[in-house]
Amino acid sequence: MIAVLDYGIGNLRSAEKALQFVGADARLVTDANTARRADGVVLPGVGAFGACALALGAHGLDEVVVEAVSAGKPTLAVCVGMQLLFDSSEESPGVAGLGILPGRVRRLPPGVRRPQMQWNLVTPVGSAPGQLVEKEEWFYFVHGYVAQPDEASDVAATCDYGGTMAAAVSRGTLFATQFHPEKSGNAGLALLERFARTCAS
Repeated sequence: MIAVLDYGIGNLRSAEKALQFVGADARLVTDANTARRADGVVLPGVGAFGACALALGAHGLDEVVVEAVSAGKPTLAVCVGMQLLFDSSEESPGVAGLGILPGRVRRLPPGVRRPQMQWNLVTPVGSAPGQLVEKEEWFYFVHGYVAQPDEASDVAATCDYGGTMAAAVSRGTLFATQFHPEKSGNAGLALLERFARTCAS
């Protein structure tokens, strides 16, 4: 079972439905203990960093994410969910992220439309086990801020938007995307299917 963490932020059902479409037993989960029993965890996120971080903590699901990553449980974070993995964000000064990956979330650079709301070509970096972006493909983005990891080895894929930016990050069994797989057509569904297979194995 894959737990899609439901902490009252954004359209979580689209992530659940996309995973179910590729054959996964995905369920929206609000209870921390139920989430802990899952074979995989999905951390979605839409909206402001601070609101998402506070809501995640208020539901006690922040600890679920930290525990899942520490235990080596397959974990997928999406959009603001990816940003929450880092220490902090310029969008919400004074609100701490989960601190699972070192780095900070910054506003997209001057000279580009903010937010980025478009398809963009994503290029994988390396071929580590668990790499979910297997080749150059187009994925759909909606965001005004982007994570800047301190460790280059955490970057799993990049795209070009006012310069090279992290489109996906990974470490061990943790994988996260700034783009929305559930809104990215066949490429996104294939990525979710690879994640589901990882959970099943």
